[in-house]
Amino acid sequence: MTTTQQRPRRTAGLSWTADGRVVPSARRRMVPAIRHRDPFAGWAATLAVTLLAGFLRLWRLRTPEEFLFDETYYAKDAWSLLRHGYTTGYVEAANEKILSGRLSGIFTDGPSMVVHPEAGKWLIALGEALFGMDPFGWRIASVVVGTLMVMVMVRLVRRLTGSTLLGCTAGLLLCFEGLHFVMSRLALLDVFLAFFLLAAVSCLVADRDWGRLRMARLVPPDHRMAASDWGPVRGLRFRPWRLAAGVLLGLAVATKWNALVPIAAFGLLVWAWDAGARRSLGVRRPWLRSAVVDAVPAFFYLVVVALVVYVLTWTGWLLHAAEYERALSDTQYGPYWGSYLERDATGFVPELLQSLRSLWNYHQDVYTFHTRGLNDATHVYQSNPAGWLLLNRPVGVDADLDIAPGTGGCDAPRDSTCLRQVLLLGTPVLWWGGVLALVYAVFAWVARRDWRFAIPVVGVAATWLPWLRYDDRPIFSYYAVATVPFTVIAVTLLLGHLVGGERASYRRRFWGTLAAGTFVVLVLVNFAWFWPIYTDELITTPEWLERVWFRAWI
Repeated sequence: MTTTQQRPRRTAGLSWTADGRVVPSARRRMVPAIRHRDPFAGWAATLAVTLLAGFLRLWRLRTPEEFLFDETYYAKDAWSLLRHGYTTGYVEAANEKILSGRLSGIFTDGPSMVVHPEAGKWLIALGEALFGMDPFGWRIASVVVGTLMVMVMVRLVRRLTGSTLLGCTAGLLLCFEGLHFVMSRLALLDVFLAFFLLAAVSCLVADRDWGRLRMARLVPPDHRMAASDWGPVRGLRFRPWRLAAGVLLGLAVATKWNALVPIAAFGLLVWAWDAGARRSLGVRRPWLRSAVVDAVPAFFYLVVVALVVYVLTWTGWLLHAAEYERALSDTQYGPYWGSYLERDATGFVPELLQSLRSLWNYHQDVYTFHTRGLNDATHVYQSNPAGWLLLNRPVGVDADLDIAPGTGGCDAPRDSTCLRQVLLLGTPVLWWGGVLALVYAVFAWVARRDWRFAIPVVGVAATWLPWLRYDDRPIFSYYAVATVPFTVIAVTLLLGHLVGGERASYRRRFWGTLAAGTFVVLVLVNFAWFWPIYTDELITTPEWLERVWFRAWI
């Protein structure tokens, strides 16, 4: 065996040892903490962070016991889906009846046109089915999903860095992120969207590792690619992680349509990863060849599978399409399918095809609503998305103002008052530090060619930038909850860089660890400071003013 053959070879992010074994490249490891070879300790740490996140999100979940912001739509739509299989209208005093425990006579007979898909509302309905139609019941699904997001974050960053310490750091940062925290305690759709996107990206990263390991095992370490070689193909046809990602992306779109842009963005990134893997193996024209052998199957996994999942989430609607057609004949959903039966020469027209046609017409109306229907509307909490990352305008979802001293436990001085508030506001230290981390992420991805930083850059760009074209209509900063996990990834990767790798000097590691630890502690303290206005606690007006740092936050 020659000297070249004996020397370990690296390619596609992997290394071959002298005896032909394939192992991950050591350069992926940033902090010598608990490693992948410690699965029990790694999972124990993951579950500890996850349980902490769940405990915080469950704390006084019923409070306040009322419909907060758009809960008035989604909680009732979910209950209607559970009871009828489709959304109906509701009587004028439905909210008061529900909150008093009277659940009869709250809905009208006809269907209601809703402007978002149904997957997220079905999840809310599951919580209502298990715990009842009350604030706890319609919020518990968000708690579960928000808590699971923390667990996915820990495992994803652990995979990216090879460090359980950094994985848990990312989980803690997400745990103490104010916007994510409050959204995890409300029956709104965006936290479900954020979860499905993050879980899908985690699957794509796992698929990247799986695919490269598979390629490495299919190509001997001493193999030299000829000009006509395409690299491994047959052993890469079935990709379970990519299939899981397609299912999750379908569920994301079935929650809110703005998941379409991340599908396209990460689809292109997956193509880039596949082409890079083939280039590292010596395949010539990797982009072109990867477009054939990798991108076409990836399109099936990430688009076709997602489309099938999306349509399946409309099963309840499809089974009751006739209800919509009868109520809205020749308007939004096309003529009632019975008229087609009367004109059909054979006397048979598949109801499913007509239901799909009605569903298509429904989608056209929803698209018109989202693009044109709100152009002249305004809202006191609307904000320009250009300033979302700087927390330009939080959303107040509940407020009980001017509580007199001595009333309801208010201990304010006689010349002051107390109040309660639930404010959708991110943890400022984390968000403002996240802006700097994102700037560094662009540099690290482009200049240093560190593929890991592509994930936060692409994620933030795909979940935030598209909103800039809609800055002339009422949109809200809490939509950026889908951006939060990618900002956390950028921050954590930067903290890992500050600490340094295994070869960093003691001085570098000491000061880097001190800086990183200080930042994490500041995030925790900042979160604790805003806790009262995240959780509707009773505070005095001066205490509230100490937390409202800018006039735009009022």
